[in-house]
Amino acid sequence: MALKRIILEMGTGNDLHGGDYTKAALRAVQDALHHSSLAFVRTLGLDIHRMQVEVTIGVQQPDKVDMEAVRKSLPYGVVTAKAVKGGLDVPGEESHDMAVIASAAIAVRFDLP
Repeated sequence: MALKRIILEMGTGNDLHGGDYTKAALRAVQDALHHSSLAFVRTLGLDIHRMQVEVTIGVQQPDKVDMEAVRKSLPYGVVTAKAVKGGLDVPGEESHDMAVIASAAIAVRFDLP
């Protein structure tokens, strides 16, 4: 058997005030999760705890994302997560307030024949 990707979902999230990369990343993950339904997992009798979940977060400053918080936000599966350069920072015009936009890609894989 081999791991096969069965779903790829994307989401976006932001922190409009404060420049919190983790907050934006968590919102992007939740956005992606709310676009998905994995009903086929139960229909096919697959063990939801054995699915492999790979999360990639895109933000301008990847080292500022709390990846443990991102991993813990996923409800099922064996989760791996990484942050890469991406997303968007939007500086405030007359203040030091920055808006952060994050992208998330969530791939789910199962060991299938």
